[in-house]
Amino acid sequence: MNGPRRAAGARATQRRTAGIQVALSILGVALAASSAALGAVSLRMARTVVRPAGRLPDTRIVGLDAAAQTITLTRTPDTELPGRYGLFTVGSHGYLRLGSIVGGDDDTVTRKLLTHVAADGDLAPEAAFSGWYYDRPGDLHRPFRSVEIDTGVGPCPAWEFPAADDTDVWVIQVHGRGTTKAETLRAVPVFHDLGITSLVVSYRNDGEAPKSASGTYALGATEWCDVDAAIGYARRRGARRVVLMGWSMGGALALQAALESPHADVIAGLVLESPVVDWRTVLRFHGRLLRLPAPVVAVAQNAIASNWGATVLGSGEPIPLDRLDGVARARELRHPILVLHSDDDGFVPSDASHALAAARPDLVTMETFQVARHTKLWNYDETRWVAAITDWMRTRGFART
Repeated sequence: MNGPRRAAGARATQRRTAGIQVALSILGVALAASSAALGAVSLRMARTVVRPAGRLPDTRIVGLDAAAQTITLTRTPDTELPGRYGLFTVGSHGYLRLGSIVGGDDDTVTRKLLTHVAADGDLAPEAAFSGWYYDRPGDLHRPFRSVEIDTGVGPCPAWEFPAADDTDVWVIQVHGRGTTKAETLRAVPVFHDLGITSLVVSYRNDGEAPKSASGTYALGATEWCDVDAAIGYARRRGARRVVLMGWSMGGALALQAALESPHADVIAGLVLESPVVDWRTVLRFHGRLLRLPAPVVAVAQNAIASNWGATVLGSGEPIPLDRLDGVARARELRHPILVLHSDDDGFVPSDASHALAAARPDLVTMETFQVARHTKLWNYDETRWVAAITDWMRTRGFART
């Protein structure tokens, strides 16, 4: 009897072993599939960061009252902000200026139109809310001329707004990611009123300037060279002190220029509006917004910064996130810096800006806003924004008036 029992026990053991092997195989396949899925999400996140993209709709037009000249939009954290803004549209108008809020409910916001829309105006529902307000240089009613800055990728278009009187102080305006130089026009009157010349520039892959070989963003690692070319242009035209004003990703470019530029001797200071000071902070923030596991964000960062990632992403070269970390390199900075950032930015968190101010209190003046969101500080509280820049410029002897 022992023989049959042993044989039955052996068969049971074999069945259990086979069952475990099948379970392990299924688990292995599941883990591999899960890893592949997470890897695909990581690469998608990395591609989104480095590939230039057009403006995406973020609200809808749900009503237009031509008689009252008002427009009703879906309510979002941006569309419900007080102040003056812009709206990118499709149809009889490509861009509208918007004024104060005049009504709304839980789902919508009604704002005054500051661009006249005729009764027969036809606008597509999808629209993009913007902090630009001014979308062309002529809107400022200040003298300007269109120029081109010679760079390593070719001529980059720019607008030069000369001061009323000769000056050796220039401000170079650097726009952010996924936008163009018109974003920075809001700041030109502030500096013009201080007797300062403004140069509003473009840079590679922004849709106006020439493309690089890869056609992708390097997040400031190469784009700063175009800012440096603009500094050289200003220098040849008499600038002896240059203030760099960077908006969002433009802040990363301005910081890199301050750290790397051979023209650093004429850089007199930086004004950073809602700046990217450290890309890893931004990537982690967006990972949390998207509820992505931390390993997904870590792989995305590794892809951006690695040789294998550069091949997969088509970015040409690894992007040196360590070198782009303004907080880690804070000891290398030597120019005074004014940082303007909202603590509920919603796109570029203010954490790294605060960290930079804490690391270099001898250089950094931090103006913290609330509610104002990303690069909409001028729109939300123009008086405070203008006063902060004006006082900082005058305190450092940059203003002529």
